[in-house]
Amino acid sequence: MQAFTTLTSRFVPLPIENIDTDQIIPARFLKATTREGFGKNLFRDWRYDSNGNPKDNFILNNPEYSGKILVTGKNFGGGSSREHAAWSILDYGFTVVVSSFFADIFKNNALNNGVVPVQVTDEFLKKIFALDKEATLTIDLEKQKIRIDATGEEETFDINHYKKTCLLNGYDDIDYLLSLKEEIAQFEKEHTV
Repeated sequence: MQAFTTLTSRFVPLPIENIDTDQIIPARFLKATTREGFGKNLFRDWRYDSNGNPKDNFILNNPEYSGKILVTGKNFGGGSSREHAAWSILDYGFTVVVSSFFADIFKNNALNNGVVPVQVTDEFLKKIFALDKEATLTIDLEKQKIRIDATGEEETFDINHYKKTCLLNGYDDIDYLLSLKEEIAQFEKEHTV
């Protein structure tokens, strides 16, 4: 995984509530077991018509909006557990998803795959949605803060301490264990009977 510390970026607003994992990445695209290539089918049924043509009215098809941050309505990532949802978000180019509520299973899958889920209050989310398309947000993982750069308004967000350590260092679970190799060896040395 890529290490994540701080990100300042424009964002793509998707003010839809109750987005489930089948809307994020439809089940018919879950045939691959590697993480690559899922971004092209992110929100597939919303982005493309039945002939595969981009829908002009969907935000991801609007070149005026870009950035590494996806801002969504409340209750993002419910439904079935599929790691592919996090894979598709990351493969598309988003490294942060901001919402006022995440389904636990999506939040865990995101954290395990290098996507930072930033949960904010409903009021702060409304302020973000009211910004223009040139506005930027800054996510500071070390301080656990999100800032609206134009106004300086900030909010803190919670994150699992272990997953924060992994994200800051670019570790997956195995990398984390390997980073403790010397400490583990020292413990074994001290506790050998």
